[in-house]
Amino acid sequence: MIHKNNNKELNIKRYPSTTNKSLRAWNTADEYILKYLDEKKIKTDGVVIYNDRFGFLSSFLNDASPKVVIDYKSQEMSIQRNFSSNKIDSMNCEFNTPLDKFESPIELSIVKIPKSMDLFHLYLQQLSGAVDENSKVICGFMTKYFTPQILDIANEYFEEVEQSLAWKKSRLLILSKAKVSKSISLINEVKLNDNTSLKQYFGVFSGKNIDYATQFLIENINLRETDNRILDLASGNGVLAFAVNERKSDCEIHLLDDSFLAVESSKLNLNSENIHFHYSDNLKEFDDNYFDFIISNPPFHFEHETNIEVATKLFAEGARCLKEDGHFQLVANKHLNYKTHLVKIFNNVEITAENDKYVVYECSK
Repeated sequence: MIHKNNNKELNIKRYPSTTNKSLRAWNTADEYILKYLDEKKIKTDGVVIYNDRFGFLSSFLNDASPKVVIDYKSQEMSIQRNFSSNKIDSMNCEFNTPLDKFESPIELSIVKIPKSMDLFHLYLQQLSGAVDENSKVICGFMTKYFTPQILDIANEYFEEVEQSLAWKKSRLLILSKAKVSKSISLINEVKLNDNTSLKQYFGVFSGKNIDYATQFLIENINLRETDNRILDLASGNGVLAFAVNERKSDCEIHLLDDSFLAVESSKLNLNSENIHFHYSDNLKEFDDNYFDFIISNPPFHFEHETNIEVATKLFAEGARCLKEDGHFQLVANKHLNYKTHLVKIFNNVEITAENDKYVVYECSK
């Protein structure tokens, strides 16, 4: 999709790609941010950019040598692809993780406010150690997603929180006069059972408790004696791998997730020689017929979007990596009707458990 800003015209595409033509690589909150920067003639050198999912802001502000905070491996790949296709110098851009510390004072930051308020908290906490009374943070969001908690969190870190007028169904928050930095824990403790709690960084899925779909899958895991090489696909905080390891500690377990914070969270919960972590959005590093067992609570929510295309691609990759006598077990909301997609990939698809909301599928070649 082509967008023009001042004298620059760029073709920004989504990665992963989608067949849903209503989904764009940016929204009007992104456009409003650029509009505000231009109208206020704000100096953008060294800007720090958060939650730029497909690289729209990073591409248009590349000349300012931005620092881009990346959580998703697919996000980094999307930005790099848009740099390449638009002949943008990727060396101008510095990638950082949400857990990195910024050394020098940051004059300007841009935040696309995420759906997760915990993640917004983490972003501002990371910034708080590198901003001063002259720093400015510009936050963009679609008006329909506004919640008062956005203002509550912003007011924890800044004296002045100014809300813009609406423009094309989007708004900005302008944060200035940073408060004195205070260090707080950015790790949630999530109760697994009466005896065990897991840890995860702010912003990782299901931050207050183990979600019900995952609990249902744990109750119905079909772990075989012959399952010696196992993959927790879209592993989150590692709860499924943790449950498998509790039952069969002598097997080789791999955890793979697109989210850096998720992978780092799983490292807080699992630590042994048989556990391997992979920060990736695909299974290309694994050979064909590699795993005896793949287990997953696959994602279908991405920020405010519902999209099962990512999950169905993972199913196909999982089938390639599964041994001929292996099995793939997953849980899903009933309304997603994954069986219609799974039967196109696997020879055998069975429902092994279900309740009013969730269904557990077991698939094999």
